[in-house]
Parts: sequence; C-alpha cells; structure tokens
Amino acid sequence: MSSESKRKPLGPGAEEKQKQQERSRRTIRRVLHCIDKYRAAVLLSLLLAVVTVALTLYVPILTGQAVDRIVSQGLVDYEGLVRILAKILAAMALTAVSQWLMNHINNIITYRVVKDIRTQAFDHVERLPLRYIDAHPSGDIISRIVADVDQFSEGLLMGFTQFFTGVMTIGGTLLFMLSINPLITLVVVLLTPLSLVVAGFIAKKTFDMFRLQSETRGALTTLTNEMLGNMKVVQAFGYQREAEKRFDEINRRLTGYSLRATFFSSITNPATRFVNSMVYAAVGIAGAWGVIRGLLTVGQLTSFLSYANQYTKPFNEISGVVTELQNALACAGRVFDLIDEETIPEEAPGTEALGDVKGQVDLENVSFSYTPDRSLIENFSLQVKPGERVAIVGPTGCGKTTVINLLMRFYDVDSGCIRVEGRDIRQVTRKSLRESFGMVLQDTWLKSGTIRENIAYGRPDASMEEIIQAAKEAHAHSFIMRMKDGYDTLVGEDGGSLSQGQKQLLCIARVMLCLPPMLILDEATSSIDTRTEIRVQKAFARMMEGRTSFIVAHRLSTIKEADVILVMRDGHIVEKGRHEELLARNGFYAQIYNSQFAVS
Repeated sequence: MSSESKRKPLGPGAEEKQKQQERSRRTIRRVLHCIDKYRAAVLLSLLLAVVTVALTLYVPILTGQAVDRIVSQGLVDYEGLVRILAKILAAMALTAVSQWLMNHINNIITYRVVKDIRTQAFDHVERLPLRYIDAHPSGDIISRIVADVDQFSEGLLMGFTQFFTGVMTIGGTLLFMLSINPLITLVVVLLTPLSLVVAGFIAKKTFDMFRLQSETRGALTTLTNEMLGNMKVVQAFGYQREAEKRFDEINRRLTGYSLRATFFSSITNPATRFVNSMVYAAVGIAGAWGVIRGLLTVGQLTSFLSYANQYTKPFNEISGVVTELQNALACAGRVFDLIDEETIPEEAPGTEALGDVKGQVDLENVSFSYTPDRSLIENFSLQVKPGERVAIVGPTGCGKTTVINLLMRFYDVDSGCIRVEGRDIRQVTRKSLRESFGMVLQDTWLKSGTIRENIAYGRPDASMEEIIQAAKEAHAHSFIMRMKDGYDTLVGEDGGSLSQGQKQLLCIARVMLCLPPMLILDEATSSIDTRTEIRVQKAFARMMEGRTSFIVAHRLSTIKEADVILVMRDGHIVEKGRHEELLARNGFYAQIYNSQFAVS
C-alpha cells in the first residue's frame, strides 16, 4: 500500500488546527511582504540593534575587569579602575544613542506599514461590490480597518523593538559566556529549553483567545454602530432594554475571551521568570565552584552572572512579544481577509466610455436574484425611448429598486442584458454609465462639510451662481439662507441637525446641478411636506423635459403624468400603460390606486 493510502484522515479538531496554522503562516508572509517595502530602514534598525547589543554585552566584561582591579584592601589599581569606568560610561552613552535611533526607526517602519495596510483596506472597501457591503455589518468592517489595525500596530512595534534585540542578546551572551567558561555555559544551555517549552505552550493557547476577542469586538462595534445610527427608532419603539440585553450578552462574551486571553498571556512572564531564576541560581552555584577551583576569577564570575541575567531576560521579553504577536496576527488576519475579498470585476476588454447619450434604454429578458435559492426578476423586458418618463410601481419587495440597481450596474444581471443607446452596459465603463444618470433616493446621504460642498458633490467645479440656482429650483434656497452661515454652514455626518425633508431637498439640488441625460427618482419626495412636494414636482417636470426618467413611487399621485407606468409584482411586469388606461382596465394598478384614495 502507498503511504498516501496508509495516511489516516485528520479529525475535525486536527483539521481545524491545521487550517489555523496555515492561515497564520499566510498572515506572517503577508506582513513580511508589507515590511519588505522598507527593507533599507529594517537593515539600519538591525545594524543599530547589533551595536546596542554589542555595547550592552561589553559592559559586563568591563565590570568584571573592574572587580578584578579591586583585589583586597590596599591592593586597588585606581588608574586602571578609572580607565575602565570611563569606558563603561562611553559604552553606556553610545548604547543610549543607538537604542534611541533604533526605536525611532522602528516607530517609522511600524506606522508606515500600518498606514499602508489601512489605506489598502479602505481603498479595497471602496472597490467591494454592493453585494458584499449589503451582506456584512458596517460595524465589523469599521472594526477591522480601525481597531484591528491598531492592535496589529502595537504587536508589530513590540516585535521590532524587542524581538530583534532579544534574539541578538541571546546569541551574543552565549558567545561571551563561551569565551569565559564553556562548562558553565553548558549548564545555561541545558536549562534554556524549559523556558522555550513553557512560552510555546502558552502562545498556542493565547492565539485562539485573541482571535475570538477580535471577532467579538467587531460584533460589539457593529451593534453599537447600529444602535447609535438608529437611536430615534430605538427610542420610539422602546427597544432600549432589548438593546441593552444584546449589548450585555456580547460584552459578556468579549469579557470572557479577553480575560482568558489576558490570563494566558499574563502567566507567560511569571512562568519564564521562574525558569530563568533556576538558570541564574545554577550559574551562581557552578560559578562559585569554579572560583573555588581556580577555573575563573571573581570578576569573571561577576561578568558571568550578569550575562546569565541578560541571557534569560530576552526570553521574558520574547515570550511577551510572542503573546502580543499572536494578538497582532489574529487582527492582521481579519484585515487581510477583508483585503482579499473579491472586488468589483475589472472593465471587460474593449470597454469604452458611453458618450452622446440620448436616453434609449432596453432591457432584454433580464433575470436576477440576490440569492440563488430565491428568484426575484425573471425574463424582464422593457424598451424606453429617449425622453420618456417611466414610472415603476408595485408592492414592497416586487423588484422596483432592484431594477434601478441593475440599471446603475450596482449589481450585474444573471442573464439577459441591459442596453443604453444600443450598447450592452457591461461593455461601457461604469463611470461613464453612472455619470449618465442622476439619482435622488428615498435614503438621503450628506457628507461632513458645508452645504455648498454637498450640493456640488457631483460637480466640484460648479460656480456659486450655479449652486444657488440649483438650490432655488429644488426649493432649498430659502431654508439655506435662514441658516447662520448660509451656503457655508457646516453640517455633520449624514446631515447633522437638518430635518429629513431638508436633507432630501439638498440631494435634489445636487442632481439639479448636474442635470445628466437620464434621471432616477426613487421615492424622491417621500420626506417632503405636501406643499413643497407640489413645487418640487413642478421643478422635476421641468428637469425631466427631454430626459429619460425612471420614477419609483408608492404615492401614485406623483406619477399621473408619466408616459408609461410599469406595474410590477414578484419581479414581473403585470400591467403597462398610462394612468387613465390602467384605471380603465380595473386591474392590479386600479386596486393599488383605489386603496390609496378610497373614501371611507
């Protein structure tokens, strides 16, 4: 039988462990690849570490020589002692300078690597498909980019600061001890594996705890972000107590994982210190025996004890570094998992910008679903002529907004095709396609900045006169001028203290400033009072003249003037026609209309 056939299958636990080990190795390779960009700085840091360690290890030799200059009362070599003390002071001064430079360079390397990773993660998020963003909590994504990268930076900085010098100190002290007495050095070497075994055992335990801690921290960030972002809804529905219960449950799990991770990491130092004390005691006993036998001087024993202490000290530091690196690698793994997520596919070969758009849009046998096991839109066909106003109505979940997502290529169709000006939208650049549409959605979005910057979001080069004219057409100018700083008024995240209606008027002004050849109005006036809505509808009517427009609406009073109304149900067009025609048929559209305007 071959060796492959004799090999026993791995159990679930062993297989999971193997996957975790492979994941850790991949993460380490990725981190080293990120550091490789700063190779010159790393080499300089290593050189300074060598200088620091060499000078640090040179001091015990000088100390031993100084001890040997003090033999007994009346037999002190003062001149030699002064020279040795001068050398010790010079070595200590040079050590301080080189160590400061090394730490400064390590800080530069660490925070530049962290900056690169965080920038790469943020840039990658901007290129992720909406399918991923819709399926993952925003709080977890934020936690990976902010908290996990911070945790990674702390572990990386500790690794640079202590790991290099620790390894070099161990190697250097071994060489110096061998030069003094190989037999006593052998005692030290034989006892050393105890410290390594203890540190290795604890390091394995800490990694899983730190990984779970990082994941649970992301869940806590997600919940906090969700509750704070929707605090009005939480308070309106009295959800505070339930939110507290959910928070307490996640917080309790995070506390448990954190305590276990901290416990395992905290016993590393005492355990290794115990082993190191054993080494120091063994060196003291063996060294005293050597002095009695005349194998080494009192000064050499002093140097040897100093080296034994310096030899064991890095094991404490390295064990602490390893523990911190376990946490850093767990956090880095989550960030790299985000960076490795599949982005929006690159533009297909031969893709060109969409130009000279008149507004001809054709959907041919389009099928699409968000999940494979649940169909949504099937064999959807539609022909829209330039300048036509198309209204899409239907019950919630019938696919109205999905059609808009497909037109904008936020999602790609599963089958069939969508053409603009006779060209498949998959064969034109996304940027040129989206620039051809102007969108006003039910969900408003404003960035932190001035009102002027928010209106000019799609046209940063617009003049102040054009911005004011767009605001007037959107009937936003009057409330803007009532503000203290007018168009220079600063608004916070998502509009700050502005009302929902005011935010929507600013979003309408933003589109009116750009005036693209095609428009998408998805419940664009849902948050505006009736009087303002009538005025805005008139502005929309002027804006839609000669422009292909897609209007998604629940309030059917806003779409009576549409050239064609599509009535959707379960992803299909069940009725099509003008307002009067559909009412005359007394079908599904008439049912929806009568339900809104029924007289009790």
